[in-house]
Amino acid sequence: MKDIRFNISLYIIIPVIFAGIAILSIIVTYNTTTYYLFKSMNPKWPVVQWGMLLIAFTLICGILIVKFMIDPVKRFVIKTKELGIVKSVHPSTDTAVAKDDMGKFTMVFDQVTELLSKVEARQLFPDIIGQSKVMRGIFNQIVKVAPKESTVLIAGETGTGKELIARSIHQHSKRQNKPFVAINCAAIPEGLLESELFGHEKGAFTGANTKKPGKVELADGGTLFLDEIGDMPLVTQAKVLRTIEENTIERVGAIKLITVNVRFIAATNRNLEKMVEVGLFRQDLFYRLNVFSILLPPLRHRREDIPLLAENFLREMGNERHISSETLQLLMTNDWPGNVRELKNALESAAVLAEEEILPSNLPVSVNRNEEINGSSIHQKESLGVLNGNDSDLDLRIKNFERRIIVEALRQSGGVQVKAASILGIKERSLWHRIKKHQINIAEFRP
Repeated sequence: MKDIRFNISLYIIIPVIFAGIAILSIIVTYNTTTYYLFKSMNPKWPVVQWGMLLIAFTLICGILIVKFMIDPVKRFVIKTKELGIVKSVHPSTDTAVAKDDMGKFTMVFDQVTELLSKVEARQLFPDIIGQSKVMRGIFNQIVKVAPKESTVLIAGETGTGKELIARSIHQHSKRQNKPFVAINCAAIPEGLLESELFGHEKGAFTGANTKKPGKVELADGGTLFLDEIGDMPLVTQAKVLRTIEENTIERVGAIKLITVNVRFIAATNRNLEKMVEVGLFRQDLFYRLNVFSILLPPLRHRREDIPLLAENFLREMGNERHISSETLQLLMTNDWPGNVRELKNALESAAVLAEEEILPSNLPVSVNRNEEINGSSIHQKESLGVLNGNDSDLDLRIKNFERRIIVEALRQSGGVQVKAASILGIKERSLWHRIKKHQINIAEFRP
């Protein structure tokens, strides 16, 4: 006998059940009342009895729903906390909803979801260090665009890791077993860039003693990464556009076209749209490259990744020195205009000077030292902040100082915002808005 089953969503079943109970109660009440009135009898007690029966039935339905739906959720939450997978919920001004069961369940589910997304990020992108929300958004973009054949334009400040993103796109694409070839357009003189890209024939110019294939040809079947494409000359841009559109190249000094199958990924730290407006970059090439764009965030916009990056850099150096908590706080409050590359260089320099533990005094002079935590009061730090001349203008200096004292207050209070607000002498709501403004991750300060 064939087993015929229908899968119906709980979002439909439960409302239908209670709607059915309501309809049944109306019908029975109406018929009972009509019957007793027709018999010239008082329908009061029959209706009361039916109402009590209906209340009991509805109560039993509610208990069953809780038993079979809420109880498993509660057991999951309790088991998750016992395993130490998520942190205990700390009540604060921004988590008032967590005082009831459903609010706590929601917070636990959010933490578990975030944890699983971090695990997935580590597994899919082991070469990219970053578990912040903004980086997980970048990973999601990579997963979506990698299987496609679309050209990709990666934008971001210097030192944000644009080549790592390009390699990850290649590794998750159908071309992963084919070559990945990178060329830095800014590092090659204008006269040699065309030859590097498209190759040349023997005798094409002085010094061309042999035939040489270019980067595009070497990347045939795979991916070509054009780094710092904003520095590419306009003449070369025209030839790159032709290659992208027609899948052909012509070596310097050759008369025969060569067919290639290459996926192009470009990167820049410049604003190409403004360059197009002033005629420094071809508009048609910009639109051809900007089919799918990825904007990499600077390090100051993902400060929660700094501890992971620092630990990874020291491990790569083979250095077992520990970073003091004061140094780590200083690293997290610095703006890092050179981004990840600057952080790596600063740690390498500090590791050379440090003896057993990396202290704030071991960091390069270029790193802002206003946040040295050595028992001094907030007023002493304020004086240091005012005298510091590293920041470009007064507004930026005030912003950095405000962030540093909030971080210090949260560190002293163990991440409890009520205590931190008391330390700072401001209202809890004001602190909450400032934390959001400075993108401070409260979870990092909780024990």
